[in-house]
Amino acid sequence: MRRYLLQRLGQALLVLLAAYTVAFVLLQALPGDAVLIKFLGSEMGLTADQIAELRIAYGADAPVWEQYLHTLGRFLAGEFGYSIRAGVPVASLLAENIRPTLVLAGLALAAASLLAVALAVLSQLGFGWVRAVVRSMPPFFVAVPVFWLGIMLIQVFSFQLGLISVIAPEPWEELVLPVLTLAVPISAPLAQLLIRNLDAILNEPFVAVARAKGATHAWVLWRHAARNALPPTLTMAGVLFGELLGGAVVTETVFGLGGLGGLTQQAVANQDVAVLQAIVVLSAAAFVAISLAMDLLLPLIDPRLATRPAGAA
Repeated sequence: MRRYLLQRLGQALLVLLAAYTVAFVLLQALPGDAVLIKFLGSEMGLTADQIAELRIAYGADAPVWEQYLHTLGRFLAGEFGYSIRAGVPVASLLAENIRPTLVLAGLALAAASLLAVALAVLSQLGFGWVRAVVRSMPPFFVAVPVFWLGIMLIQVFSFQLGLISVIAPEPWEELVLPVLTLAVPISAPLAQLLIRNLDAILNEPFVAVARAKGATHAWVLWRHAARNALPPTLTMAGVLFGELLGGAVVTETVFGLGGLGGLTQQAVANQDVAVLQAIVVLSAAAFVAISLAMDLLLPLIDPRLATRPAGAA
């Protein structure tokens, strides 16, 4: 187990380094200059020499390789630099905005999991036409754009039905539609994987033996099929959490929420490279941490994984 953990931690560090490097290269390729956007032509009335001094202070005039090593060293020390737009440490901006995004992503993942389980159960226990309709829903959910779904939910539930207030909403009202907007597309791959696994397991010989002994379809589904279909679905859920963080950026923008979405939008508009790079690395770190947690959790759910020989397929 110790060797496995060390190997996984090493892989996690490589993933984070790759995410940092790719983000740095892409952000450096952006046209324009964040310092000039912030200070040139502003009400401060700065001279060209003063702007040049600011560029030196922010390290914008240093060679690219030197900027890469300098910012990498700060990231390893837990320092994300300063926001050019806000003039404050990036870490403080992340601390202020990360909680709403994590709450939104966590609730959306829980809602997506419940929706996926409901679709999978109905696909097995429903009547003929119900099963056909349910099995056709996940592909439809995948094809729905997040921004379009958010706008449609606002139009239906807020403007047409008047169930969710858009003016001074309650805290729970503010989250209902964003959570649904994120949960629906994320539930699709979970439901597809769960349905496929249940179909495969219900055709196994041990299921036929259980049915021959008088077990009902519902009992077999709950006692045998669900337990064996759950581990790969949990792994998929952990992978999809990273996609939730990305989808939260769009969703928070559509619904006018705070969080990393609004922070990212402002950073893109102002080319605030330090903020954007920190958000990318933070998202990658969250993805790696959840993936590692899923790997450690699966043996507790399925003990066979804990006793599998090393290198076994």
